[in-house]
Amino acid sequence: MNNSILVIGGGIAGMTVAVEAAECGRRVFLVEKETFLGGRVVRMNKYFPKLCPPQCGAEINFRRIRSNPNIEILTSAEVTEISGEAGAYDVSIRINPRYINNKCTACGDCAKVCPVSRPDPFNACMSETKAAYLPHQMAMPMKYAIDMSVCKGESCGECVKACKYGAVELKMAPETVKVTAASIVYATGWNPYDATKIANLGCGLIPNVVTNVQMERLAAPNGPTGGKITRRDNGEPAKTVALVQCAGSRDENHLPYCSSICCLASLKQATYVREQYPDSEVYIFYIDLRAPGKYEDFYKKVAADPKIKVIKGKVAKVEQAPDGKAIVTAEDILGGGKLRVACDLVVLATGMEPAFKGDGVVTGDENGFMPDELQMKIGIFSAGVAKRPVDVTSSIQDATGVALKAFQAGVGR
Repeated sequence: MNNSILVIGGGIAGMTVAVEAAECGRRVFLVEKETFLGGRVVRMNKYFPKLCPPQCGAEINFRRIRSNPNIEILTSAEVTEISGEAGAYDVSIRINPRYINNKCTACGDCAKVCPVSRPDPFNACMSETKAAYLPHQMAMPMKYAIDMSVCKGESCGECVKACKYGAVELKMAPETVKVTAASIVYATGWNPYDATKIANLGCGLIPNVVTNVQMERLAAPNGPTGGKITRRDNGEPAKTVALVQCAGSRDENHLPYCSSICCLASLKQATYVREQYPDSEVYIFYIDLRAPGKYEDFYKKVAADPKIKVIKGKVAKVEQAPDGKAIVTAEDILGGGKLRVACDLVVLATGMEPAFKGDGVVTGDENGFMPDELQMKIGIFSAGVAKRPVDVTSSIQDATGVALKAFQAGVGR
């Protein structure tokens, strides 16, 4: 009998499905396209509303995964083909070369001698690593990888010489593995909307305009600035900050839907600035501020800070001043008239796009998400943000329920 579960995506939802199902006795294949597990969550600085760091929760999941023989992790991997039916899906998985084998001890000698640098996607390309790199300080699995798109390969070979464990394999080739699964869970997560498409807000043109994803990395202790929230042009403290809501969301020209978490993320990021700089001033421009249920108290607490100005009004444009600051022009609906604010940093609250773009097996809605009611094949499920835009807590809760459904799909088969 086969009662294995295939989980596509190793973010917080995928890991939750994997550990919950594996701890109930199911064998789980956890497939992640990145070189590490954790997805978007391990890139965050803090969760809302408790404002605690995600590293502790991530490490608990990593420990549960490491200690469970029922879970097989496949990183740098992509599902290329799915056939069959519920209870007996045949799946082909392409494992892309990491160019580092399991002998790696994460000593870092390969990176020390590597002559080539690359933008670091973990830090939203605001810093650099070498071509031989550790994805981040708590990476799971804890081993290096080589970015062959910039590596000089065997014409250099310094990393091979430096590695005393024989862990570097520059000729490593892709391989395909085939597995059979009773059920499949898509936990494929999300990508931030490309803010450079929103011409009037200056992203990509004005140095001191960043996205909310970049802001998380700027505030993170393991981020590009060591946790210091600074101007991007000169490194000076960012003490006047504007947070622009619905940057591309609820807009028929961009994302027509609400991503549900952007308001709360901006409230959270306002606390980053206020905690770091007591004399700072933060502006939050919003269309409709959404903090439902248990998050209402969080909103009230943040909005009670007299140095945080929560303004109902749409931002018309962001321009660069001669001194490098970003000038925000916005309407103030409740106060009347227009505002012009010179800011050290402008943070665009971009929405969430589904990372999954379709594979012919499952059906997405008009926005690309995969709600349960659109899944036409028994034994195939979606979890977390693959299903709809949600926060981390809701994603974990949903994934726990999906683990039970995936578990039941293999019973008696």
